[in-house]
Amino acid sequence: MATIVSLTAQRREQTGKGPARQARFLKKIPAVIYGHGRAAQPLIVDGPALEQALSGVDPESTLIELTVDGKKSRALIREIQRHPIRPDIIHVDFYEIHAHEQVTLKVPVHLVGTPDGVRNAGGVLDQVTREVEIEVLPEHIPDRVELDVTALTIGHSLHVRDLTIANATILTSAELTIATVVPPRAEEEIAPPPEAAVEPAEPELIRKVREEEGEEGEGETAAAEGGTEKKAPEAKPKAEKVEKAEKPTKPEKPKGAKES
Repeated sequence: MATIVSLTAQRREQTGKGPARQARFLKKIPAVIYGHGRAAQPLIVDGPALEQALSGVDPESTLIELTVDGKKSRALIREIQRHPIRPDIIHVDFYEIHAHEQVTLKVPVHLVGTPDGVRNAGGVLDQVTREVEIEVLPEHIPDRVELDVTALTIGHSLHVRDLTIANATILTSAELTIATVVPPRAEEEIAPPPEAAVEPAEPELIRKVREEEGEEGEGETAAAEGGTEKKAPEAKPKAEKVEKAEKPTKPEKPKGAKES
């Protein structure tokens, strides 16, 4: 059976953005109640009391016993509006129900057990659908629907047609998948990218500047050396030695001979 929560509300005489903003400042939440044969009636609800009442339950499948000006009625929550940034509730829609009238609502699907494909094959259980829409009398509203997945193996699925909800008509398509067991993902080894030698930008610029300066210096040095280098004197051809005529040698005089 669905959870029943009691709340007290007051009529809201002023409507519009200004009064609604002022009510939230006082920790009051603007609300409205409507239903079959009932005109929409603006209400105001205590904020902390509503937050506490809805903690730990599914709002869509929870019966609200709402007291307005001392008169009790049962309702379902059709919509909860929250602040776009903070989790604060800023507005609530209540839908009044009657015991003899069937209502249409969504109930959560709860998976029970550990699939065989997960236990024995390392598969992964994937729940595709988390709620189904049903038509039921208020007294038979379930708080949730349970589905046993113990026998589910890899590659197999359970669908809406596998659900059983007592005293209710399932409106969601019977072919819709609720849960499936998929094979484990193979771990891909990603080769690390080659480490590129990255030199700091500033030293690189300095190195380039130094290289340019070095090239300029070498050019200047070469030019300077080319201008100051003394050319080696060209080797003058050596004058051929003129063979001097050998002086005629005087004939040796015999010892003791007189000169003539």
